[in-house]
Amino acid sequence: MGEVEVIHSWSAPRSLSTSLMYSFAQRDDIEVLDEPLYANFLRVTGVDRPYRDEVLSKMDSDGNKVLNEVIFGPGEKKYRYCKHIAKQRTPDLTADLMKRGKHFILIRNPLHILPSFDKVVPPSFSELGLSGLASIYCELTELGKAPPVIDSEDLQKDPEAVLRGLCEDLDIPFQSSMLRWEAGPKDYDGMWAQWWYGGVHKSTGFSKPREYLATLPVHLYDLLEQSMPFYKMLRNKTRKTFHTSPLRPSLPDPPLPVPENEKILVWVGDELVPRNDAKVSVFDSVVQGGDGVWEGLRIYNGKVFKLEEHLDRMSDSAKALAFVNVPSREAIKEAIFKTLNANGMFNNSHIRLTLTRGKKVTSGMSPAFNLYGCTLIVLAEWKPPVYDNTGGIKLITATTRRNSPNSVDSKIHHNNLINNILAKIEGNVAQVEDALMLDKDGFVSETNATNVFMVKKGQVFTPHADYCLPGITRATVMDLIVKEKFILHERRISLSEFHAADEVWTTGTMGELTPVLMIDGRVIGDGKVGPVTKQIQHAYKTLTEESGVLIPRSDLAALGGDIPIS
Repeated sequence: MGEVEVIHSWSAPRSLSTSLMYSFAQRDDIEVLDEPLYANFLRVTGVDRPYRDEVLSKMDSDGNKVLNEVIFGPGEKKYRYCKHIAKQRTPDLTADLMKRGKHFILIRNPLHILPSFDKVVPPSFSELGLSGLASIYCELTELGKAPPVIDSEDLQKDPEAVLRGLCEDLDIPFQSSMLRWEAGPKDYDGMWAQWWYGGVHKSTGFSKPREYLATLPVHLYDLLEQSMPFYKMLRNKTRKTFHTSPLRPSLPDPPLPVPENEKILVWVGDELVPRNDAKVSVFDSVVQGGDGVWEGLRIYNGKVFKLEEHLDRMSDSAKALAFVNVPSREAIKEAIFKTLNANGMFNNSHIRLTLTRGKKVTSGMSPAFNLYGCTLIVLAEWKPPVYDNTGGIKLITATTRRNSPNSVDSKIHHNNLINNILAKIEGNVAQVEDALMLDKDGFVSETNATNVFMVKKGQVFTPHADYCLPGITRATVMDLIVKEKFILHERRISLSEFHAADEVWTTGTMGELTPVLMIDGRVIGDGKVGPVTKQIQHAYKTLTEESGVLIPRSDLAALGGDIPIS
C-alpha cells in the first residue's frame, strides 16, 4: 500500500459518467471509486432516494473522513479514479477536495439528460448540478488548476480521440484497454446501480449517440432554459478539435483583425452581453427577412461624429418601413453611451447600430407577427479605417447592378444587403478592395460599400443619390468641397469618365476618405494620391477632431485609456 494520485471526475447525473468509470477501470494502473461522497450528500441534504437507508447504513457518511481515509488514503495502484456528481460537493467538505489531485469535468447536453433523469427521479435545477459544475470549473481555475472538460456526445462519437486527449490533459498515458469492457454489473458499482445502471450494464463500450433526441416533456422546458447557459459555458471549454458536425465542421478560431475585440460587450435588446452571447432570436425579423435598418458611427477623441445626422436617418428609415414600438431617440443614445463606457471606447472605434423590426410570435413575412417591439443592437469595436487611405485602393466594375428605386428606395438604409454582397464577391474574386456598381442605365452609382467622387480638371463630380445611398459622410464631404472652394457637380457619370478621371476617392463612415488609384486595370491620373484628395482628406480629419457629440463618461470610464490601434 502506498500513496496514490487521485483523479477526480465531476459530472451531472445521466452524463455517461458510469461508462467513463468503467473505461478507466480497465487500466492496469488505476482503481476506481463510485461516488464515495454519496452517503455524506444524503446525510447533509436530507434528499430522499429509494436506497437512502441502505447507503447510509453501509457507507461512511462523514465526508471529511471519507476524503482523508478513502479518497486520499493509501492504495495499491498508481492512480485512484473517483467518480463524483457535482451536487455531492457539499459545503461541509474541506478545501482539500479541490486542492488535491487532478480534476476533469464531464458534461452532457441537458436535452439528453432531462428525459433520461425524469424516468427515475423528477429532476430539479439543483439535482442536475450543471451550475455546480460551472462553479467547480471556476474554483479550480482560480486555484490555477483549470480542469479539462469533455462532452459525452464527443466521447460517444470518437471515444479514442477524446480519451487520448483527456489522458494527455491529465498527464497520464493512454491505454487502449479503456475502449472496451465486459457487460454486466461490476463489483465496484455503487449500491444504487439497480436503479440507474441498467443501460450501462448491457454495454461493452461507448455507444454511438442516438440519431434522434427523445421528446422533451413540456414540464421540463423551464428547467432546460435554466440549465442550458451553464452547459454552453462549459462546452466552450472543451477541445475545439471535437466540435465536429455535418452542419458545422470543426474549424480553428480565426485571428481577429483587432485582437482587442475578442472581449467586448455588445448591446442587444436592453442589455450588455459578452461578444459570444451577443445573439438575436431566430424569430427576429432581421434573421427571417433582413428586416432592419442600420447606421455606422465613428468615435473620435471622446465624441461620436455626426450622431444626430445618423439618428435622423435611422428614424426616417424605420418610419419608411413602418416600424412600430421604436425606442426613443434618447433611449438609443443612452444605449450607445453605455456601450462605449462599458468597453472604454472613446477613440479609434466604430459602431454598427442596428434596429430590427423585432421578434415575431411565429415565423412568417408579415409585420403583423411582430408584437414584441423593435430590437436594438449596438456593436462597438476597436476599428481603424478599413481601407488604405494613404496608399490607395483598386476597384473593378461589378456586373451586379445597383438596386433600382423602382424596387427598393436607396434612401432607406436597410439590412437587405444581398445586392451589395454580390458585388463585393466580384471584388473579392478579382482581388481588389471593392467593386463599382452601375445603375440600370449603365451610369456609376457607388461601390458595394461606399459613395464615390471623381476629379477632372480641378472640378469634383459625384453621382446623384437616386440609386446610391445618400451617405452621411458623402454629404459631409460635399459641404467640405464647397468650403474648400472647389466646384462640385452632382450628376450622372459614365464609367468611362471615371476611367479617365484625374483623381477618384470613396467616402464612408467605416473607411473615411479613400483614394482610388486603379479601376478595371486603368490607372487613375498619374497613379498617385491627388492634391484635391489630400486637401479634402485634411479638411475631413480636421472636422472630425473639432466636432461631434461628447460621450458622457462614468467616473470609472474616465480613468481608463484608449486602446491604441496600430
